[in-house]
Amino acid sequence: MIWLAHLRLAPAQPLPRLGTLCGDFVAGLDLGTLHPDLQRGVAQHRAIDRCVDAHPAVRAARERFAPPFRRFAPVLLDVFFDHFLARDWERYGDGGPLAQFVDEVHRDLHAHASLLPPALQAALPRFSRDGWLLAYATPEGLTRVLTAMGTRVKRANPLAQGVEVLRAREAEFADTFAVLWPTLEALARG
Repeated sequence: MIWLAHLRLAPAQPLPRLGTLCGDFVAGLDLGTLHPDLQRGVAQHRAIDRCVDAHPAVRAARERFAPPFRRFAPVLLDVFFDHFLARDWERYGDGGPLAQFVDEVHRDLHAHASLLPPALQAALPRFSRDGWLLAYATPEGLTRVLTAMGTRVKRANPLAQGVEVLRAREAEFADTFAVLWPTLEALARG
């Protein structure tokens, strides 16, 4: 999953929640250098990623992507799943408004910035300024997110056009997310 789902599935305490976000920013880092609560969050992030990758509904959804998108199906599905989470926050969220949840995450990120991995510290200004978490809620925001992701890939890729795939099969992918989400909630509850 991508960031919004990891954050939503995390415990409501700041450091374990931020640790789930750290999972994508620790490549090459000795995890033992992180605060123990961040380490627990990274462990949850990895467990959730393994569950998503192995889930039969997700595997079937990946097969629905035609070239040239098939190679990027895992990344696109992650973003699509965050879209469904943000779009349907009243159903899948924490009981409060999405904007309130995102504001809380941003406050925690800034309050605990010195504990975060260097790669996340470096991304933090863009993370807040560009509204990455709220962007998942709309197709326009998704296009922005996918375009930005595409620029970080070294070779030419179709990520910026990923919203076209979502629009073509939105109901199918939303159904996949609806099947996946309870499994992830159960995993997160432990």
